[in-house]
Amino acid sequence: MLNDEVKQLKPSGIRRFFDIANEMDNVISLSIGEPDFSTPWHVRQEGIKSLEDGKTWYSPNRGFMELREEICRWLKRHYRVEYEPKTDVVVTVGGSEAIDLCIRCLVSPGEEVLIPEPSFVCYRPLAEMAEGVPVTIQTRQEDKFRLTAKALREKITPKSKLLILPYPNNPTGAVMRRADLEEIAEVVKEHNLMVLSDEIYSELTYGETRHVSFASIDGMKERTIVVNGFSKAFAMTGWRLGYAVGPKEIIGQMTKLHQYGIMSAPTMAQYAAIEAMKNGDGDIDYMREQYDMRRRLIVDGLNAMGLTCFEPEGAFYVFPCIKSTGLTSQEFCEKLIYAERVAVVPGDAFGECGEGYLRVSYSYSIKHITEALSRIRHFLKTLN
Repeated sequence: MLNDEVKQLKPSGIRRFFDIANEMDNVISLSIGEPDFSTPWHVRQEGIKSLEDGKTWYSPNRGFMELREEICRWLKRHYRVEYEPKTDVVVTVGGSEAIDLCIRCLVSPGEEVLIPEPSFVCYRPLAEMAEGVPVTIQTRQEDKFRLTAKALREKITPKSKLLILPYPNNPTGAVMRRADLEEIAEVVKEHNLMVLSDEIYSELTYGETRHVSFASIDGMKERTIVVNGFSKAFAMTGWRLGYAVGPKEIIGQMTKLHQYGIMSAPTMAQYAAIEAMKNGDGDIDYMREQYDMRRRLIVDGLNAMGLTCFEPEGAFYVFPCIKSTGLTSQEFCEKLIYAERVAVVPGDAFGECGEGYLRVSYSYSIKHITEALSRIRHFLKTLN
């Protein structure tokens, strides 16, 4: 018999329109959150070289020590937070595995997981599979979709255990400022919460805004598991490599689950990741500049046609409001893909408060985005 928790899970709302697009011709997709850049060549070379040199054995369960050392150097250099590579790091199969391990280690049956929404689709089902109780906190466009201390405090109960901080945010592009995080930290201390800070988009912030790791806030390092990886910053989605850093006692328990369920992350990917962390800053700078140009193009284009959206400061998504059309998010996306062959994701896929919005990815070429905007503009005219 199937596990009840698994039977109750629903397929991701993101996949529906991706699958429809794959069955149609001449579709322009702005639906998938994946860089359109190839992994930088010098990074790929290291992966290839590891195969040519016959380095195809298992790595240590926690990941190669050299990679863990580079991860710690990276975090110290970029975010001013220090970790011990021997005890405070585990290398995982993508950031998603790290999120799963963290929730399963920290949440006991019946304990509550606080999840700001709109947010990535995996947090709620992973909490449910751990027999935890997901408690959503609605963020608002007028707050630039940032979590506020007031909204957090209103949702806390005696059963609250884990707060998820998904910033920079997928799908909204919201970024928390240091002052915001300091206010959140006070609530975390007051209620003795643990925090999972999903910082997978940490390198993709724009303008004067720079990512602040929650673990760098005073008193939060010992309460926080930081999840990050290589997919977004280094365009390494298919390499399936992520990591978690945090207090050694928690990382040790996560490592046990990782050891029995996975064994170790792919060896070839780890050699490539070492090169990325040593010599990949320039690659990130280049890709960030390209995303920034696309960001400004798509925000201006959507606002000009009446689909208002606040200016996202991170990740590679915009979250325009489509309430003026009178259509639901699902209706808008379905009509758009069949009428104009443009695929985007309904906002309600990321939580109920995403209704009336769309997630539109700009991790595509300028040509691709320009044509998609033209088709959306034409679609809107047909609704009048």
